[in-house]
Amino acid sequence: MAVTLGERVEYRDDFTRFFIDTEFYEDGQTIDLISLGVVCSDGREFYAVNQDAKLHLVSTWVRENVLPQLPPYGDAVWKARDTIRFDFEYFVRSTGPGPFEFWGYYADYDWVVLCQLFGTMMRLPNFFPKYCLDLKQLSYMLGSPKHPSQKTAEHNALEDARWNRKLFEFLRGVKTGGGQ
Repeated sequence: MAVTLGERVEYRDDFTRFFIDTEFYEDGQTIDLISLGVVCSDGREFYAVNQDAKLHLVSTWVRENVLPQLPPYGDAVWKARDTIRFDFEYFVRSTGPGPFEFWGYYADYDWVVLCQLFGTMMRLPNFFPKYCLDLKQLSYMLGSPKHPSQKTAEHNALEDARWNRKLFEFLRGVKTGGGQ
């Protein structure tokens, strides 16, 4: 996306947008899903926690900042990885025929861990785009305006996905160069 200072970015309104966030752990070789939060532009939400995650392997930071945000084990959102994949695909498919956009904030790892639910990116459902758009990059291209604060708990995938949607709506109103 190339933008000129002072111009507005044109956003397509014929796309259904999914604002995603994941919590995960990684060790330099493995990125493994802990939880997935998704907010659709139509207001529907999806949240799941991976009961197959190897939580005993997480870093101290994840143990202190992410795990306390999870619902109690046994809550209905705790699901097997395969069930999360099936339910998430159904959630997206039930929106209609598309086209779809996926948006995340610092989304590189989120997109990798989401794709890994399906095995590889090439095994994503045919109606999924093979890329995720990044709100941080969009913000940078718009001049890095001061973002609205997140008033809910960070590092909860659903709360972060909700904030991603709010950030997108905020950024839609920003002219390039940081002005509004």
